[in-house]
Amino acid sequence: MTDDPLIRVRGLYKIFGPDPESVMPQVEQGMDKDALLQQTGHALGLRNIDLDIGRGEVFVVMGLSGCGKSTLLRHFNRLIEPTRGSIRVDGVDVLQLGRRELQEFRRHRMSMVFQRFGLMPHRNVLDNVAYGLMVQGVGRDERRRRAEHWLEAVGLGGYGSQFPSQLSGGQQQRVGLARALCTDAGILLMDEAFSALDPLIRSEMQEQLMELQERLHKTIVFITHDLDEALRIGDRIAILKDGELVQQGAPEEILSAPADAYVEAFVRNVTREQRWG
Repeated sequence: MTDDPLIRVRGLYKIFGPDPESVMPQVEQGMDKDALLQQTGHALGLRNIDLDIGRGEVFVVMGLSGCGKSTLLRHFNRLIEPTRGSIRVDGVDVLQLGRRELQEFRRHRMSMVFQRFGLMPHRNVLDNVAYGLMVQGVGRDERRRRAEHWLEAVGLGGYGSQFPSQLSGGQQQRVGLARALCTDAGILLMDEAFSALDPLIRSEMQEQLMELQERLHKTIVFITHDLDEALRIGDRIAILKDGELVQQGAPEEILSAPADAYVEAFVRNVTREQRWG
C-alpha cells in the first residue's frame, strides 16, 4: 500500500426518497435516521462519509444490518448515485463519468463478488468465469485460457464444464471469485461475499482470499457484519452505524481503543488471540 490512496471519498451523503435535496438541511443539522424517516418520509443511507482506501489493501466496512455498508460499496462503481459528495478512483472523478465511460470503468477497473453468487445458471462454470472477458471483447481462446487459469487458482480446476446447479455453495462462491479475478481489475468489491456459506466453508474462503491476496495485491473493499471476519482479513476496518462512519483504523486500533459504546459492544468478547494468535 502506498501513501497515495487509490479510492478517496469526501462528504458522501445518500438520502433515499422523492426529494433528497429538500431534507439535506435537516440531515446536515444532525437529524437522526428514525426522525428523518418519520418526519419526512426519506431514508438516510449515508451521512458525510470521508475515507481513503490505499492501493493493495484489504479495507473492510462493517456494521449491523441497515447501517449503510452495502450502500457505500455500491457508490464506488455508481450502482447507486450519491445525493452529495465526491468519489475519486486513482484520480478519476467517478461522478463525472458519462454513460460510456462508466461502462468501461466498470468493465476494467472494478469487479464485484456478491453474497448470493450471481452466477448465470444457463452458462457452465467456464463461461461464467469468462463472462467479464467476453464483455470486454477478449477473444474466445484467450477467454478460455484465462478462465481455466483462475479456476485452477481457486481450487476448481476441471470443473469448467459443470453448471452452477451441480456445485455446492462454497464451490459457487469460488466461481464468483474466479470470475471477479479473471477480468484483471485492480479493485475487488466484495459484498457479504462469504456470509451465505457454512462456517467451515466460510473460513476456508477467507483463507483462500488471504492466500490469493499475498500474490495478487489487489485493492479489496470487503463488506461484512461479522467482526471476526473483519479482524481476520482486514488491513483496516471502517465501522458504520445508521449511515455514519463511527470509527476506522487498523484492527489493533479498533480492539484497543473503541471509539464509543457501539464499537465497544462489537469488540467486547474478542481476544487478541483470535486475531493474532
